[in-house]
Amino acid sequence: MDNSEESKEARDQTELVSEDGKNSKTVLCQRCGSKVLCPGMAIFAEKELFLPSMRKKSGLSTTEGSVDGDTLTVHWLVNDMFDFENVGFTNDVGRIKYLICADCEIGPIGWHCLDDKKSYYIALERVNHA
Repeated sequence: MDNSEESKEARDQTELVSEDGKNSKTVLCQRCGSKVLCPGMAIFAEKELFLPSMRKKSGLSTTEGSVDGDTLTVHWLVNDMFDFENVGFTNDVGRIKYLICADCEIGPIGWHCLDDKKSYYIALERVNHA
């Protein structure tokens, strides 16, 4: 990543994160525009997580070999699943449930480990903000 990309990413994050570290804008599904989170409901967090490539729910199951996807590092961290406006969960994939849009079922937009009942991550790159 060159310096112009890094500074744009940092500037974008500053516009999205309030002074108290929470999302300052509404988080929306990239595909259908459905509201995922209201402003102030999630904390900005940096954590390396692997998310499979974005697909409709039926395409999320693992096939022979490895799964295509991305390792993403910037997320919205939500501590209570009831803070979401509109999110769905995939079936368990090992100890992980992937988060998807409950309306159009595109995803994964996020990640939740079953070992940690209070950590739901939404990847900033997989959602829009308004």
